[in-house]
Amino acid sequence: MKKKIHPNYGPATIICACGNRVETESTVSELKVEICSACHPFYTGQKKIVDSAGRVDRFKKRLEKSQSIIEEEKSKKETKTKKATKKKKK
Repeated sequence: MKKKIHPNYGPATIICACGNRVETESTVSELKVEICSACHPFYTGQKKIVDSAGRVDRFKKRLEKSQSIIEEEKSKKETKTKKATKKKKK
């Protein structure tokens, strides 16, 4: 193996948002995660929603915004066609 090209491998701490700490080894000394085996519903057996409501709300807001933009574009096209037909009649 070539020397001085591989990262240092040593002790590391994984810290979860729930406060759980796990000691392991890695090339990074500290890792921060949002969810771990101590608080994940699959491992704990508890049914809880993990921020899916916030994601759904954000999606609905984006969808409404895009729908309003599409409607505005359609109304602009309609007004342009009405103006063009009025000019042709004159």
